[in-house]
Amino acid sequence: MYLHGSEETGDAVKPYLVHRCRRSPDFALRCAWLLGALSFDRPAPARQRHSRGTKLRRLILADELAPPAAASQPVAPSDFLGHFLNWATTPVKKGHVLSRKSHGRVQSLKSHVQSLKSRVKSLKGRVQSLKGHVQSLKGQVQSLKGQKWATCCILGQTARLAPEREFIQTLMAIGKRLVSLPTKEQKTQRLIAELSLLNLTLPARVWLATASFPHHIVRIPHTQTIVLNSKDKAPYLIYVEVLVCDDLERSVVPARIPEARIRTARSEECLQDESSPAVASELRLCPLPTLDPDEEAWSQDDIADLQVEKSNNSSDTISQFSLDSITSLDSKTEPVYILAGDIRRRLSEQLSVPITQFRKDPEDPSAAALKEPWKEKVRRIREVSPYGHFPNWRLLSVIVKCGDDLRQELLAYQVLKQLQMIWEQERVPLWLKPYKILVTSADSGMIEPIVNAVSIHQVKKQSQLSLLEYFLQEHGSRTTEGFLTAQRNFVQSCAAYCLVCYLLQVKDRHNGNILLDLEGHIIHIDFGFILSNSPRNLGFEVSAFKLTQEFVDVMGGQDSDMFIYFKLLMLQGLIGARK
Repeated sequence: MYLHGSEETGDAVKPYLVHRCRRSPDFALRCAWLLGALSFDRPAPARQRHSRGTKLRRLILADELAPPAAASQPVAPSDFLGHFLNWATTPVKKGHVLSRKSHGRVQSLKSHVQSLKSRVKSLKGRVQSLKGHVQSLKGQVQSLKGQKWATCCILGQTARLAPEREFIQTLMAIGKRLVSLPTKEQKTQRLIAELSLLNLTLPARVWLATASFPHHIVRIPHTQTIVLNSKDKAPYLIYVEVLVCDDLERSVVPARIPEARIRTARSEECLQDESSPAVASELRLCPLPTLDPDEEAWSQDDIADLQVEKSNNSSDTISQFSLDSITSLDSKTEPVYILAGDIRRRLSEQLSVPITQFRKDPEDPSAAALKEPWKEKVRRIREVSPYGHFPNWRLLSVIVKCGDDLRQELLAYQVLKQLQMIWEQERVPLWLKPYKILVTSADSGMIEPIVNAVSIHQVKKQSQLSLLEYFLQEHGSRTTEGFLTAQRNFVQSCAAYCLVCYLLQVKDRHNGNILLDLEGHIIHIDFGFILSNSPRNLGFEVSAFKLTQEFVDVMGGQDSDMFIYFKLLMLQGLIGARK
């Protein structure tokens, strides 16, 4: 609205933008980056219209929209004194006769006014000297600021926005340097080395703009980074350790903790309640081993406790599935009786389903890493982290992309959020997963990754199974609650993304751009070709959306109840979106 709207609209929106930029440095930087990206490749006639966006961006980056400091304003003379001085100095008209008494009063007032003028002149001289002193003090302050932030500031930046902007620029520069390397193994080694150097500057007053809560970045586990699949570019996925804070600007940055600390052995008291803050504070850190963190030694008591906890959690989950199956059959007229043997059989089938892991492939190292459950990854990284004992410790992830225009991805994200809101209001059980997009320039940005999900291409390549066979392997046989729940999730998400592809005319829908999560949902990614755009403008994709025979087989076939449910969801979702 601020860029493309009329001048009146821009004037109405600008106070809101200025207010938000003064309150939040995160919003200020995101606004500046987006304004720069949207004004990058405009033609000459549109430059004048976008000049206000360029001006606002310069104001933000110069930090002229920072919260104003409280300063005492000079007190202006009262209106009464001004009118009195004007009256006293006004010459008397000829022909106007004054009495001796009035004449004496006027003379005394004139002399008093002259003394006031002399005093005002002396005060002005003092004010000028004070202004010069203030200017010298300001120069000294600016020189001190320049010395303090010389390592992280560039032209046009100040201490409020400089660390975060420099941090993001460093991540983007790393991605550009990776493009020149020929193999993925060399890219991974270079990326690990670059991030290990970046770790030396952390903790700092930097954050991830894709997160929804204030925090400070304290560490990047550089050995866990992943170079993603791309032919001409080098996008990469990093995990970031953060500590939640109250305010980005006012909260104290955590102190740096060296990683060469010794972790004390676990005692029997620690095994009783490891989640308590008192126990967590007693844990110390050891030097990072050269082996895989998963090969850490555990005692027999630890393994026994973990097995008991795992079995309890599995039983609770299965009992909830059974309760859902009972409530779903309440609509029938005849009562349904479930035998204890059937319950035991379902429990045993659910427990016997193996948790499959992908093998490590040098050509595709991201498959094995993305297949790992997010909770397990968080636990594993926290165990070896110097900051893992803090109760406000969190693990975030982000995809850094260089050489890709993410402005269209941002548009698709906004449309998906609107459709998600519409279908929730219309009570249509369609499932979408919009992921956050941060546009930093016209050819770079950051993407919020989807956890617990791998692409269908990786699934078929690693498992060598069809999609239905993979569902049976992951979730059990066709009659188990796990498979039926995953099948329902698949149908609801497939119908939602089929409608999205139809409404936005999304192209380039190969199996690498469709993810499958642990619950059976499918998630479409990479909306770089929408609204009639196609790769190289060939236009070979004529289908409105992707619905292959493998998808129909997972639903149970064209004559199954789930396929009928799929068509009903498509109809309800289209009517809701039309409203």
